[in-house]
Amino acid sequence: MSEPHRTFAGKSVLITGAGNGIGKATALHLARLGALVGVNDLRENFVAETVAAIEAEGGRAVGITQDVAQRDLMREVVARFAGEAGRLDGMVNNAAWVRYQPLAEIAPETVERMLNIGFKGIIWGMQAAAEHMAGPGSIVNIASAAGFRSTPGSVVYSGIKAGVMGMTRAAAVDLGARKIRVNAIAPSATPTEGTMRNRNAERDAKRIAQTPLARLGEVDDMARAITFLLSDESQYITGQVLPVDGGIGTSFL
Repeated sequence: MSEPHRTFAGKSVLITGAGNGIGKATALHLARLGALVGVNDLRENFVAETVAAIEAEGGRAVGITQDVAQRDLMREVVARFAGEAGRLDGMVNNAAWVRYQPLAEIAPETVERMLNIGFKGIIWGMQAAAEHMAGPGSIVNIASAAGFRSTPGSVVYSGIKAGVMGMTRAAAVDLGARKIRVNAIAPSATPTEGTMRNRNAERDAKRIAQTPLARLGEVDDMARAITFLLSDESQYITGQVLPVDGGIGTSFL
């Protein structure tokens, strides 16, 4: 392992949607810091690839292929990982399914699937994690800069991510007495396998021009922010939404 400070040694963290993108980058980063990482995704080959990448670097991982859009299935995933790990210190609710559509074209099935995975799934994830965290513990939800500042065709996505911010703050109140912290990050546009269908060169160039740091976010930027919120370095931070957006939220260019 390349990291000199294994700040997560002896700790276990479960990540949903860890088969690619931000979830995979976070899994790798935490494993390098000594965590036992639970790798969940709907696709078995993605789970296997992430686990293999962690183990190739000398890290430890438990792969769990399962849909987490339903409460009972989420509880199964969390219970299995907590049982194998012997404890649950952190959870990252990252799984999502995204479609951008103009308001007039939004279909009921699109809304239902996005809500099931990206909204209800986070509720079920926090609920299940709280059952297995003795405290202290840390939950990090993945919101989006779209919850603050929307783009065309993002009615459902922006609505869900704004909801994730609200439920993060509310869950922090509910779980604070048990020393379980709940925070979220709000990434701006971050190229991943899952966002390719919603990106093009012109749109990327416009976003870069509006961003004070003059670049798009990278999955490792998000992984480092998530890791901070999971770590003891943030032990007095809860109920917060951390923008990880290169400053685009403060720009009016």
